Amino acid sequence: MKALCWHGHGDVRVDSVPDPTIQDDTDVIVKITSSGICGSDLHLLDGYMPTMEKGDILGHEPMGIVVEVGRAVTKLKAGDRVVVPFTIACGDCFFCKRTLFSLCDRSNPNAELARKAMGHSPSGLFGFSHMLGGFAGGQAEYLRVPYGDVGPLKIETDLPDEQVLFLSDIFPTGYMAAENCDIEPGDTVAVWGCGPVAQFAIQSAWLLGAGRVVAIDRVEERLEMARAKGKAETINFEKEDVYERLQEMTQGRGPDRCIDAVGCEAHGTGGLDAVIDKAKAAVMLTTDRAHVLRQAIFCCRKGGQISVPGAYVGLPDKIPMGAFMNKGLTMKAGQTHMQRYMKPLLEKIEAGVIDPSFVVTHRVPLDQAPAAYKAFRDKEDGCIKVVLKP
Repeated sequence: MKALCWHGHGDVRVDSVPDPTIQDDTDVIVKITSSGICGSDLHLLDGYMPTMEKGDILGHEPMGIVVEVGRAVTKLKAGDRVVVPFTIACGDCFFCKRTLFSLCDRSNPNAELARKAMGHSPSGLFGFSHMLGGFAGGQAEYLRVPYGDVGPLKIETDLPDEQVLFLSDIFPTGYMAAENCDIEPGDTVAVWGCGPVAQFAIQSAWLLGAGRVVAIDRVEERLEMARAKGKAETINFEKEDVYERLQEMTQGRGPDRCIDAVGCEAHGTGGLDAVIDKAKAAVMLTTDRAHVLRQAIFCCRKGGQISVPGAYVGLPDKIPMGAFMNKGLTMKAGQTHMQRYMKPLLEKIEAGVIDPSFVVTHRVPLDQAPAAYKAFRDKEDGCIKVVLKP
């Protein structure tokens, strides 16, 4: 089959690789019909994620048609149309029983490697380094999915792929990011970043009762999407001082809830911390540029809450813990507990509450994926969200 494979920093290629096969009785094989390119994929492209190996198949936002099932699978059959979550969960361990699916104790075969880096291992993830399982991803013609009765969500309506595809990651991720803020009715929610996850965090903040949403970015196409589709007020951080503008907008109190939907490749303009981050990252002395996280801590109102769906990799430094502690802030973070959110959010799509396809700007065949990665990374041609069609 054809698959998009990682070959090193800045180098992804469409290769011919062996078709996946059933390896465990709980596996299913899915023929991919659509697969998204995620901002997290760019961290891999840019060389920030350790334990990648040449030939690794990328992609963690897939959906398609089941073509084969293992003997122990009871909930799916060949011909079923499914969305596959990016987190791999067994459904039966201590954490899965508490619906903390991205913390599954059993799905990462390389848990010891992750434990050495983090203290404990999260769940296995599709297409996301060997430290997190080394599982082949879904930017390919076919995908092996472990725990077939636990992960894939069956789509039983004729909704088009693009309306349900993002249940694989970014819609639940944005929703959990907003939920992690514990939004109270009327709250002002500030969202750093206007990429796809941020767009869904904006939408979800409204669904959860926000009174005001402010979106922060520098790319005009993304800011316009936040305004037009997300009904957000916007700040272009290249044209305005974010802290001063947020203080002005909130009469000096600061936003009640802050969401860092950027993560480890944040850009800053002029601040000493951003300059130091860029210099250290250039010589690989750090894997994380944490400018947004620092700014969110500084901007958030006293007693407020910060949510971090943006991916971090290693040991970001210069975190203002003094401000965090003295302002009495709370922070929640984590990979998304996908299986907790997929079905309820599908019901919102089916009811017409939201149409997630609004984020799609580019649709390309699999063989054009390397160019699409570059356009997405470099924010060319108005590229906000790419859907691959294997």
